[in-house]
Amino acid sequence: MLRILTLSAFLLWSCNPKAQDTPKTYELTVEFTLPKKLKEVSGMVLSQDKNTIWAIEDQGNKNVVYGLDKQGKLVTDVLVENAENNDWEDITKDAQGNIYLGDFGNNENDRQNLAILKLDLKDATQKVSKTVQTTKFHYEGQTEFPPKKSNLLYDCEAFVEMNGNFYLFTKNRSKGFDGTFLVFQVPNKEGDFEAKLIGKLKLDGKYSDAAITSAALNSTQDKIILLTHKNIHVLSGFTADNFNTSKIEKISLNHNSQKEAILFLDDKTLLIADERDKDTGGNVYRFEFNPQAK
Repeated sequence: MLRILTLSAFLLWSCNPKAQDTPKTYELTVEFTLPKKLKEVSGMVLSQDKNTIWAIEDQGNKNVVYGLDKQGKLVTDVLVENAENNDWEDITKDAQGNIYLGDFGNNENDRQNLAILKLDLKDATQKVSKTVQTTKFHYEGQTEFPPKKSNLLYDCEAFVEMNGNFYLFTKNRSKGFDGTFLVFQVPNKEGDFEAKLIGKLKLDGKYSDAAITSAALNSTQDKIILLTHKNIHVLSGFTADNFNTSKIEKISLNHNSQKEAILFLDDKTLLIADERDKDTGGNVYRFEFNPQAK
């Protein structure tokens, strides 16, 4: 009798369309806890040899890049001796492994000294680094500092480098938040430039769902991940000069915290860091996903 009941239960389950169509759930798991001195990590990037995670903190913290091994041990503090941390909000690299700091945090939308700093940072044996290129910029379309509260679209915490250009993804701080963000292109050169507006897009949800805090580019340069407190958003279908063509896939992390940094460990594995808040956060999480999944 027990065998008949078991078989019947199996047949009922296998005929249940909800059981068969249950979508794959992605899991966010703690990879390691950040060292105590790193309370406000705002960006991370993996070194070219994939042995070191370079991490930074934002406004009010030291002009230092921290080197961690992949178990989370702090292996070096690298002082950037000729740069001030006005508000370092993200860190990225180019295809050759050169490291760049995004000094473009702009909570009040009133800064006029925005810059991207190229470092002579090579490996974890260094204790000192210098800025070897400064790319200053201002945003196309911004004429007021700050703009009206309904148009606070010029903060930035996320960028990538691709084929000789930086791509910046702004953080919406407008009254009446609706998920809108802007994409700007800036040449990877020494100089002072107008950041070219090449996209105006929208993410679904409220502030924690859709306010962008970091970005990462995959190795084939056809997908960009935008991080928010609760989700990742996968951008694809963009061209070098036009992000309005982008397709956006939203993937829930099923976890809400002040996530501020993201990197690709490989093309199907992300590392994500959140800030420490009393007894929560201050972790680096691993997130395995399939960017081809529908």
